[in-house]
Amino acid sequence: MYKKVKRMTVAMRIFHWINVFSIVVAVITGLYIAHPYYQTMISEPAAYKFVMAYNRLFHFFAALLLDVVSVAIFYLYFASRFEKIYKKILPTPKNIKEFFEVFLNLITLNRRKKFDSSHLDSFNAVYFTVLHLLLLWMLLTGFYMYVQGLESGLSAIGSWWPASLHLATDWVGWLLGGHAGVRWWHHFTMWVILAWVAFHIYYQVWRTIFWREGDIAIVFGGYKYKKVETTK
Repeated sequence: MYKKVKRMTVAMRIFHWINVFSIVVAVITGLYIAHPYYQTMISEPAAYKFVMAYNRLFHFFAALLLDVVSVAIFYLYFASRFEKIYKKILPTPKNIKEFFEVFLNLITLNRRKKFDSSHLDSFNAVYFTVLHLLLLWMLLTGFYMYVQGLESGLSAIGSWWPASLHLATDWVGWLLGGHAGVRWWHHFTMWVILAWVAFHIYYQVWRTIFWREGDIAIVFGGYKYKKVETTK
């Protein structure tokens, strides 16, 4: 016997799919910016500069979407009326035990399952927190490179914008040894995020197969099904 369990609100599902869309766009355009790979598909050489310009534009707006959604998710970590995620990443004895139980469940192929899978577990909470920390790092390194291109100290919305970015990101260049180091870390972090995405998809499919609770449907309908033991 199974009971229907709510696992994601409408807002969180919208944020999830905005993240998916934004990461796909940011990766495609970012790879092009680093190494233009489809200019030869365009027959008119004079249009090449516009291809780069549009890629930079889409990359910038995809990154902004990720940043805005991350801020909203950070707020919901503490203020959500449905589920306060920060409670699951605190290093309490209960959370630490649950984290390792979920990990053992994974590596033993579900032969050991000593936790309640009907709610957000500490393993997934920490895993998603890592993603948002990676996105924050991408924000800092990306804005560092962006503001270096505003050499005049001016922008379409005023000088306050470049000044604010310099104040927030100049330390990144100092830490990583200048523009080349920042660019390398920005590119490397992209591959780390893609590895994160690959494991995330794999793990959701894995849980759906081994737990048989419909976990993969959570991001579509917001619900999963928890098996209920019936007493005879």
